[in-house]
Amino acid sequence: MRFVDQVKIHVQAGHGGNGCCSFRREKFIPRGGPNGGDGGNGGAIVFQGTRNKATLLDFHFQRHFAAEPGGAGRGQDRHGANGEDKVLLVPQGTVVKDAESGEVLLELLDEQPHVLFTGGAGGKGNARFKTSTHRVPMEWEPGQDGPAAWVLLELKLLADVGLVGFPNVGKSTLISRISKATPKIADYPFTTLVPNLGVVKTPGYESFVVADIPGIIQGAHAGAGLGHRFLRHIERTAMLLLMVSCPDDSTPEEPLAQYCVLLEEMRLYAASLVEKRRALALTKTDLLPPDQVQALCRQLEAATGEAVFPISAATGQGLPELLSYLAAEVRASRQAAAPPEVTRPALPPHQPAGQP
Repeated sequence: MRFVDQVKIHVQAGHGGNGCCSFRREKFIPRGGPNGGDGGNGGAIVFQGTRNKATLLDFHFQRHFAAEPGGAGRGQDRHGANGEDKVLLVPQGTVVKDAESGEVLLELLDEQPHVLFTGGAGGKGNARFKTSTHRVPMEWEPGQDGPAAWVLLELKLLADVGLVGFPNVGKSTLISRISKATPKIADYPFTTLVPNLGVVKTPGYESFVVADIPGIIQGAHAGAGLGHRFLRHIERTAMLLLMVSCPDDSTPEEPLAQYCVLLEEMRLYAASLVEKRRALALTKTDLLPPDQVQALCRQLEAATGEAVFPISAATGQGLPELLSYLAAEVRASRQAAAPPEVTRPALPPHQPAGQP
């Protein structure tokens, strides 16, 4: 399945139906008077988040969506039917923006329907204009036009932990070891071309979602490599796991240099990313002697102030400690974001009728 996380579409709310100009004409009923009905309201444009979609691929092939217009009013005081709403199902985490100004119009974080545009109001029939002094009204109103606009849909995945690192640092291998995700894994750069999600289960019957995004390199903000557009998928995470590898042929940079590049690229994309909770994972530790790994960890802890976890996704070394830390951080974040419990006063015990 092709992964599409950004698409531009045109939406059109339904036009209101025209009012009717009609008069009652029946035998033996002189001066029947006006009986033109009102037009119906146009349908609305409604966006609704769903868990059954993981991409905006459906909107890549169909770009124009219109709600049903309202029906026209008719004689005998018959009103037109209201137009049917156009409900667009998008993956949870989708942001709807105005394509011209970039203003955020909607943010779909749940499965509740959200109205973007209401349809045009139906016009009044001539029966609405009858008064005691205006017995033969010829006036009627046309229906109002429904609003229309080009909007930009951007998908931002909903995850608890985001994995950020250079290409070939071991992000895909890690997510495949700690979850049932099956990303493509190979020994060449930029194997991961689209974000991957994995659900990690912990011993306490709790679970959290990890997002693996394509590798970030120096100059990504200027378009180097795959750019930094995939960083939008970690904007909603509770914390970030920055992954740096021990020096080898694929990533000759020192771990501290990798860390600095990742922070700078995130800062250039959005300052809010560098304000998130972070932890640091030193990967591929099975390639170095234990004393050298410990020296690298001490160096990183002193220079960054982060919690550093030496791991090897290939052998599983250090993964239990890392998962325990991530689960605790996610749990603390969820508790901080949970609404406060409402305490209710205790009710007095029920007394049967007739008793004091």
